[in-house]
Amino acid sequence: MLNPTNDPTIPTGQKRRGGSSSTERPSVGVVETRTFTFAQREEEALDLDSGARLGPITVAYETCGRLDARRSNAILICHALSGTAHVAGYHEEPGRNPGWWDDAVGPGKAFDTDKYFVICANVLGGCAGTTGPTSLDPRTGQPFGLAFPVVTVGDMVKVERALLDHLGIETLLGVAGGSLGGMQALEWALRYPERVRGALVIASTARMSAQAIAFNAVGRNSIISDTNWRRGRYYEDGDIPAQGLSVARMIGHITYLSEEAMHAKFGRRLKRNGLAFDFTSEFQVESYLDHQGTKFVERFDANAYLYMTKAMDYFDAAEAYGEGDLVRALTRIRARMLVLSFSSDWLFPPYQSQELTDALLRARKDVTYVNVETPCGHDAFLLEIETEGRIIGAFLEATHRASGGD
Repeated sequence: MLNPTNDPTIPTGQKRRGGSSSTERPSVGVVETRTFTFAQREEEALDLDSGARLGPITVAYETCGRLDARRSNAILICHALSGTAHVAGYHEEPGRNPGWWDDAVGPGKAFDTDKYFVICANVLGGCAGTTGPTSLDPRTGQPFGLAFPVVTVGDMVKVERALLDHLGIETLLGVAGGSLGGMQALEWALRYPERVRGALVIASTARMSAQAIAFNAVGRNSIISDTNWRRGRYYEDGDIPAQGLSVARMIGHITYLSEEAMHAKFGRRLKRNGLAFDFTSEFQVESYLDHQGTKFVERFDANAYLYMTKAMDYFDAAEAYGEGDLVRALTRIRARMLVLSFSSDWLFPPYQSQELTDALLRARKDVTYVNVETPCGHDAFLLEIETEGRIIGAFLEATHRASGGD
């Protein structure tokens, strides 16, 4: 246990999304998005968990740091629902378009690129360069839309494995991620146990709860009910289901926050003095959600939202690997495990991380569990970098030493 007490809950350090002490450490600088395409012949098509076969598949990915001579210092970072391969650094000059976890990845940071070679790939079914519903179907020359097969977290990991094979990396020092990324990290440790030395499951779960599935279902129904959705065939005329996707994001965003954080940020404050006595957005929290929904529509695809949330709903490590028994499933794991939760996360609350940790202990696995005390809700894995970074850094250093690293 990294926490020096018997209580796995630790208080936070400095909260930040940028502009504080850790961001004064150097950035990885300008990075480039690369692509890798495989399964280009019919006989090479990827077998999906649904029974469907898919190919060719293009993967968008970025790397930073340097791979050592033994190819033993690679860390795969897996992104959450709305993430991309752009985990750190900048696509243009420094200060513009930083990676989504730039505060945690770089020289001297939690994922120290002076020590480690970091890889991040856009997931299968996404809309940021990797094959998904927005990609052209080679059979028709048109975007797949709903002709794209439903995929699972396991399928996402299969594609990541193909990328690592392409890069010549047989074993990962670590695989890490928050939320959907944490599911991928756990899936890696289960599906390819011989290839993972350390897995970091952050703000995540071993199986989606009924409540989390319910929120995803409401978001999907918002998209499907939009008249512009047209059963996923909205690419041709450009009239996208913006309203449905915006509302889906608003619903999701509420689950990423906490009541305490929302009260502190917005309270019952109005955008202007006095009540309007109509149905416009009057409260600051309403305006905030409107803004989040609008921003999301500008960068994300509605069909990709359907596919990615469905993949999350299907995730159940116990059912996939243990016939419903989580302990039995986890006996496959060989990696050292870090399970990290956040006290105010009500999307994937701490008890779910505790259940995973207890099952890992019963399976006699090497596991460290820490619950970080924070008001930031599910988004804490992107915000609590000072505290989270110390935990992650110590775990990776210990895993590196245990694997024979310098």
